[in-house]
Amino acid sequence: MGQEVLSIFHLERKRLLSLIGITFAVILAFQYFELPYSNILVPSLFSTKKIPNTNSTSIIQATDSLSSPQIYNNITILNNTNSEYYLNENDTISSSGFISKPARVLNNSLGSHKSDQPRSSDNSAIGMNLTREVNTRLIDSLSHAIAPTSPSTKLLSNDLENTDSMNDERFKPLQDDVNVMDKQSSTTSVLKKTNDSLITVPQTTTISEMEKLLLQYHASYRSMRPRWSSAVDQELLQARSEIENAPVVNEVENLHAPLFRNVSKFKRSYELMEKTLKVYVYREGTKPIMHSPYLLGIYASEGWFMKLMEANKAFVTKDPKKAHLFYLPFSSRRLEETLYDRNSHSHKNLIWHLNNYVDMISTKHNFWNRTGGADHFLVACHDWAPSETKQRMAKCLRSLCNADVKEGFVLGKDVSLPETYVRNAKNPTRDLGGNQVSKRETLAFYAGGMHGYVRPILLQHWENKDPDMKIFGMMPKSKGNRNYIQYMKRSKYCVCPKGYEVNSPRVVEAIVYECVPVIISDDFVPPFFEVLNWESFAVFVLEKDIPNLKSILVSIPEKRYLQMQMRVKKVQQHFLWHRSPVKYDIFHMILHSIWYNRVFTARTR
Repeated sequence: MGQEVLSIFHLERKRLLSLIGITFAVILAFQYFELPYSNILVPSLFSTKKIPNTNSTSIIQATDSLSSPQIYNNITILNNTNSEYYLNENDTISSSGFISKPARVLNNSLGSHKSDQPRSSDNSAIGMNLTREVNTRLIDSLSHAIAPTSPSTKLLSNDLENTDSMNDERFKPLQDDVNVMDKQSSTTSVLKKTNDSLITVPQTTTISEMEKLLLQYHASYRSMRPRWSSAVDQELLQARSEIENAPVVNEVENLHAPLFRNVSKFKRSYELMEKTLKVYVYREGTKPIMHSPYLLGIYASEGWFMKLMEANKAFVTKDPKKAHLFYLPFSSRRLEETLYDRNSHSHKNLIWHLNNYVDMISTKHNFWNRTGGADHFLVACHDWAPSETKQRMAKCLRSLCNADVKEGFVLGKDVSLPETYVRNAKNPTRDLGGNQVSKRETLAFYAGGMHGYVRPILLQHWENKDPDMKIFGMMPKSKGNRNYIQYMKRSKYCVCPKGYEVNSPRVVEAIVYECVPVIISDDFVPPFFEVLNWESFAVFVLEKDIPNLKSILVSIPEKRYLQMQMRVKKVQQHFLWHRSPVKYDIFHMILHSIWYNRVFTARTR
């Protein structure tokens, strides 16, 4: 009897253990197939600081991608909860969370793009974000505190209010009692590795620090050594020598010396560009993504450049052997408009399309293969362009509106593209100019949508708080946006806060209407930074100093303001589109910045 009971007990124990094992296996299988990313199994158990290698590129696991917490209104939230970091196989993460090499953020989206990729086990796909489902309730409740990247809406109107109101329903404004702590400290730093050097980049990069970094990059950064020699390599080296040893000039016709870092070098570089530069424009690619310029709205810069570049006879050559630069004529705006599926919340097909384009031209021609794309350039104004061009086009000279030194923009190689809001393609310089100084009665002006985290803070401190500070949200619509334009024309300072990304069309608008720009956007690299001395005609205010905005502006002496306003009028010529390009205009300045950076990064065999 006792033996029978013992046998039954052993049998039941085996059944119980089998049941437990099957249950555990089912749970693991369920996690594997049902979680958004099938390569994550019980992350809380398996997370580690050691990042595995996958095709020489690794992705930080969800639990390791969270940086130090920030406190908003007594609530602790984790920064960069929805950021994607790509590391090479030798990269490491320090205990402070910094990465020794560019840890490049592809997308800070906390809006509708919580999932940039479909469920897949393909680790190599760009855009895979292992953290996008983390703390979703917390993100939803605090989305006002972090800058999301919204999907672009088709620009059916040229009205700025329409553009600024895109996707506002996903944005939650700050509460009045929110106590926003300093987002970043300028004393901490991150290491960024170039081909030949390791450069320390401050956590919050001021404009003066960017100037130092630019000099370091030009001194240390070198593009890929060509696989075979070409006469153009020697021409670029000769141009560099002539620019570095440019004769000193005190007065230059149509150029105002204080606007430039070194007007002598700029003058010589521009002359050499006019004399030497040849650009080969790829004919491959089908419309509308390729060869189809978009000339209206906030993305117009890329379209106008494409239109004028493809029609240019002075710089364009049909002989690729004579080309110093190769232009990839695609529109990032058309790319999004044509291929983006709003229901997918994924950029994967956009990236795939560009990668396929590079594969096609590199197979058909050998120009790309000679330098790995280092002598190729693109001009793209869409917010997503940095992330869409970070794979196959990473070595290219990228002219980007979204010029964020913390998100993969390489000072000394990449070029900051001016974001110009064009309302009339037939007359892009319409409404040029503003009131004379004596009739500029408003100290500072801003109006626009509550995109990102900076603008709500600006309004929290200054909306309806001071008669000298005309700080508004969305303005009532008016024909041709006349009210908005008139405010700019009669204000001394025009406030240009960042939105979802660091760039804003207000910077160029302020210059067009002869209003001194006040740029509030940490880590933003302003246009033509290689040659222009921005601090001579613009004011830069750190995001943390928004509460002191008025005191900063009123502390500027009247003599200094008059000098800056005069310089805004002088620099204006460099930011204007013309149907037929003229010397020193925005088309030539964009091309010059690309030429200049190629000259200073080129290598010989």
